[in-house]
Amino acid sequence: MTDITIYHNPACGTSRNTLALIRNSGVEPTVIEYLKSPPGKERLQKLLATMGISARALLRQKGTPYDQLGLSDPKWTENELIDFMAQHPILMNRPVVVTPLGTKLCRPSEAVLDILPNPQLGAFTKEDGEAVVNAAGKRV
Repeated sequence: MTDITIYHNPACGTSRNTLALIRNSGVEPTVIEYLKSPPGKERLQKLLATMGISARALLRQKGTPYDQLGLSDPKWTENELIDFMAQHPILMNRPVVVTPLGTKLCRPSEAVLDILPNPQLGAFTKEDGEAVVNAAGKRV
């Protein structure tokens, strides 16, 4: 059994497509709706460390209090930005996927293919109609 976790927002098309790609590999992942069950500061720190990215790289601007909080100001430290994401989980960009092969912010959704241990089982087309995987399970 493969251990895959997705930090998911069902209102996000990219997140829905990523979840569907995971399922298209024959795996039912652990789905954490991070707006309902926020990861907290320690978990955010671990996710960032395993992804090898900064807190700023995980920040989402659109549809969040990013501008109201003045988060574009370079004065904010890594620790402070993580605190903001812990307090306002909507600031966390999504989806983040954790697999035995790595942890990744999967934007675009097909980025998840780089860290899935199992191959795709068949064709996959994104919600917007873009073909991502062909009938043979190969990236297009």
